Amino acid sequence: MTTLAEFGAPGALIEPTTFRIERRLPGSIERVWAYLTDSELRKLWLASGVMDLTVGAPFELVWQNDRLVDDMGQRPADFGEEHRMDSRILLVEPPRKLVFSWFETGEVTFDLMPDGDGVILTVTHRRLSGRSGLLSVSAGWHAHLDVLAARLAGAPFGSFWDRWRALKEDYARRFPE
Repeated sequence: MTTLAEFGAPGALIEPTTFRIERRLPGSIERVWAYLTDSELRKLWLASGVMDLTVGAPFELVWQNDRLVDDMGQRPADFGEEHRMDSRILLVEPPRKLVFSWFETGEVTFDLMPDGDGVILTVTHRRLSGRSGLLSVSAGWHAHLDVLAARLAGAPFGSFWDRWRALKEDYARRFPE
């Protein structure tokens, strides 16, 4: 049985406001692409929201983290049951690259590369603001990618919020102030 501890190397700051994290995921590049672009599949690990995969197209991401896994743990007090964010498609190269805006200031890039019977997914989040945002987003990408890896592998996942808190503390130690 795969456990959460077997997933997820930490991400890294590659510039002061740019976080990058990589995962090797099971399955074809088309399957992983679908989990990035199809709202019904994406909501199983990150956030729902229908995407028109056309450069310039707006879309909304809707997080409902309390519904991702069976054991969510205790949600942090400063998080609501739902979070919404307006975004815009910036670049689409199916099934290898997707770039979209993060609020009005940031940018997220998903790069996919076939690797044997799996796929290397690299997530690069640019223009993060403030230390608190950096730590929350880094822990968030890490935890959400762990959920994606578990979903694709058909493996169980532990407590989401407990994992997120532990990751946030770990990233606070890893990233200098």
